[in-house]
Amino acid sequence: MAAAFALFFKLIPLYVTVGLGWIAGRYLEASGRHIAGIMLYIVTPSVVFSGVMAAPLSPEVILLPFLVFGISSVLGIVQLKLARKVLTDGSANIIPLCVGSGNTGYFGVPVALLLFGEEGLGLYIVCMLGTTLFENSVGFYLAARGRYSIQDALWRVLKLPSVYAFLAAVALNLSGVGIPEIFVPLFDNLRGAYSILGMMIIGMSITSFRGMAGNVRFTALAFFGKFVVWPLVAILFWWIDSTILGVYEPAVHQAMFLISITPIAANTVVIATLLDTTPKQAAGTVMLTTLFGLAFIPVMISLAF
Repeated sequence: MAAAFALFFKLIPLYVTVGLGWIAGRYLEASGRHIAGIMLYIVTPSVVFSGVMAAPLSPEVILLPFLVFGISSVLGIVQLKLARKVLTDGSANIIPLCVGSGNTGYFGVPVALLLFGEEGLGLYIVCMLGTTLFENSVGFYLAARGRYSIQDALWRVLKLPSVYAFLAAVALNLSGVGIPEIFVPLFDNLRGAYSILGMMIIGMSITSFRGMAGNVRFTALAFFGKFVVWPLVAILFWWIDSTILGVYEPAVHQAMFLISITPIAANTVVIATLLDTTPKQAAGTVMLTTLFGLAFIPVMISLAF
């Protein structure tokens, strides 16, 4: 527990930033929606680009997003079948988004930088892209059911600037091209903005969504899938690869484990609102997992690393 408290202490600046976001939303009427567009189309692609450029790429590393995407998809489909047997209020289709993705960006990137440093952050971002792809393709499609076609879901993926930032960074990295020195401070500042604004958005969402009361079975399924099933799968992969396959280094195992223990993605609320599929239930659950994650992540990392 001493290690957990030590990590919790190191994460205090992130928690303070969440508090500042809450103050901005509560007293300054700031809205995370205004920041979200800047984050999605400018800041996030920049962080993905610089992170992949710094990562030691190999064919195995390049396959990581697709591995994470596959795990997220399987977890989402399996949990959806379970949710349909338990939930009857139409909220079951949001469960795949809750358990398959996670707040791997706004929450995970600052923690990954703190834990792994620059090189480890690059590996984490490569893995993180897998959950982003799931969230905007299979996750969206499962949530939408018959309202939107597969073509619509694929079109959403094609419009993701982070995908193109990833592909460009892979091509340049493998070609031996680095980021010019004059632009290094710019990308460092954008990464700092990503952490600060992303954590503040979490605080603003806590202000915006007060109705946590909802279907307890939905919340229980979401917590079970996100904080029990996903971490167990990550640990199983860690054990199989380290003892039998030997494909990836420990830094990759740690990155995937961190992805598995992040809270539910804030974008889950955006998609639920867009589809008009129990958005209040989704918002309350995201808020609960975010608050829970503040204590859960330091404990789990201290036990696993």
